[in-house]
Amino acid sequence: MWGISFSLFALMSFGLVGAIVCKNVIRADFPAGFVFGAGSSAYQTEGAANQDGRTPSIWDTFAHARYIKPSADIACDGYHRYKEDIQLMVETGLDAYRFSISWSRLIPNGRGPINPKGLQYYNNFINELVSHGIQPHVTLHHFDLPQVLEDQYGGWVSRKIVKDFMKYADVCFREFGDRVKHWTTINEANVFAMGGYGSGQVPPQRCSHPFGDCSKGNSTTEPYIAAHIMLLAHASVYRLYEKNYKDKQRGFIGLNLLSFSFVPLTDSSDDEIATERANVLFIGWFLNPLVFGDYPVLMKKNAGSRLPAFTVQESESIRSSFDFLGLNYYFEMNVTKIPNVLQLEERDVAADMGIQLENVLNFTSRSEYPIAPWGLTGVLEYIKQHYNNPLIYIHENGQRTQRNSTLEDWPRIEYLQAYIRCVIDNIRNGSNLKGYFAWSFMDSFELFDGYEARFGFYYINFDDPELKRRRKLSAHWYSHFLKRENITLDGIVLSPSRDYI
Repeated sequence: MWGISFSLFALMSFGLVGAIVCKNVIRADFPAGFVFGAGSSAYQTEGAANQDGRTPSIWDTFAHARYIKPSADIACDGYHRYKEDIQLMVETGLDAYRFSISWSRLIPNGRGPINPKGLQYYNNFINELVSHGIQPHVTLHHFDLPQVLEDQYGGWVSRKIVKDFMKYADVCFREFGDRVKHWTTINEANVFAMGGYGSGQVPPQRCSHPFGDCSKGNSTTEPYIAAHIMLLAHASVYRLYEKNYKDKQRGFIGLNLLSFSFVPLTDSSDDEIATERANVLFIGWFLNPLVFGDYPVLMKKNAGSRLPAFTVQESESIRSSFDFLGLNYYFEMNVTKIPNVLQLEERDVAADMGIQLENVLNFTSRSEYPIAPWGLTGVLEYIKQHYNNPLIYIHENGQRTQRNSTLEDWPRIEYLQAYIRCVIDNIRNGSNLKGYFAWSFMDSFELFDGYEARFGFYYINFDDPELKRRRKLSAHWYSHFLKRENITLDGIVLSPSRDYI
């Protein structure tokens, strides 16, 4: 399924294909129905971690252990200030807002009774969005499984979670589906499997020596087991919606993956082959089953008996069990082969790829991301060529700045300008793109950086109890682009000396 020559993919990755030329654009250039938005997640913004019946998630546990203080117990206090935040979204001109529902807030025990106050909060939040003409795009699981389910049976390494996830999704569809039309089951499923169960760098922090330093887990098998169960759970939720809700609610179900543009470090055949292998195993791990009903042949060969197998019925259920793919993209990665790694007797997923992935999952550097939109073009072209050109929403794309950076965040503007320019060119070149969500709407608690890194259009001083939202230059720029269809991305005049409060 990945027979396209790497030489062509490399050209696409570096933006050298003639059809892909990143020119300046205006809002009106985008097709009808294309949505622009911004995103967040429940744990990163809501706060109120111990209020109104919410119980801890695996992200709470991870953050309290990793950061000690601060955690996201208060975060942006979005739980109490959602009306203020949605008003800012209106002023910015968002078509859509991507957020997640906290399973721990809605169903505190992971299964069983619904929390009335959690239900009321999400109804109020969704109603407020819809009343202002903003589409709600909802993620069901964003690294935040209820801790009680992790404690009871190991969470995503147990098939018991499939039924619990279905029941949770059923509650969400039943209670919110009359207003929510876009549902993402799991955020960054590939990174959640690798980081949560291989390296231990994300919740629930399961791994084994020498691949990570965790108190429990098995890095050689659990990433494959967790990914397998995620696919089964996702497909079960899709089929549930298809059977009970699709005809009436007319919504769409998708899965989200993190993507990188893998680029060979050298022009050697070894590095080219290693790069092909990285693409097949990083993206194909999930997309191959979703599109074709089974794992890539190369993955089955390299992982062997450590990779679970689908039954015929499971394969049929998983195949075509998505209406769209959510794609998160930030930067490209250079790839080089590690000699003889595939001969090691004990391997994790990264070793099965034959490349080192520590840099992929280690985002602790505070530096800004390089601006290389041709990398996104390469990923989109790869998916188009290999996986039947699925409908795609770019769910996350954004620039990191440091904690104490100025409100005049020119690096963020330059980054977003470059990527939005290339989005329209990829649409014109045939990619089935339907929306673009910048990460993030406001500064929040980041998975790898806590409060040290900033991605938002709106600044928040987390040392100030008032948590006042302050408009950055990028919010002013994004608003001008979204609201004034005749203004080009670089034609927006901004005053560097203006106070964007």
